[in-house]
Amino acid sequence: MTLIFHCCPRAAWDLAVAQGVYSADSLAQEGFIHCSTPAQILAVANARFRGQVGLVLLCLDSERIVGELRYENLEGGTQLFPHVYGPINLDAVRQVVDFLPEADGSFRTLAIPG
Repeated sequence: MTLIFHCCPRAAWDLAVAQGVYSADSLAQEGFIHCSTPAQILAVANARFRGQVGLVLLCLDSERIVGELRYENLEGGTQLFPHVYGPINLDAVRQVVDFLPEADGSFRTLAIPG
């Protein structure tokens, strides 16, 4: 199992549970859902979500994702990021973890329970 992560508001996850599938705004706007590897998630969180509360990390089993999963870089640079081209089936979500910033708004730890 290879884990990848997607950060989203708790309300978006709650809606996904009610609807039976997870979809992010980026799917409609860009054609894919942004994800990160374990090595990337803290940098991404600090760049895009700094200071935000009420977030969760969706811990995804990349091998269970039904939609197409591509590792690519669309913004320049050399790092490849996982992008899911389609909604995320809920059975690919292994855990949902509260993702809280530090007092200064930064994200410095990634604690995923076993």
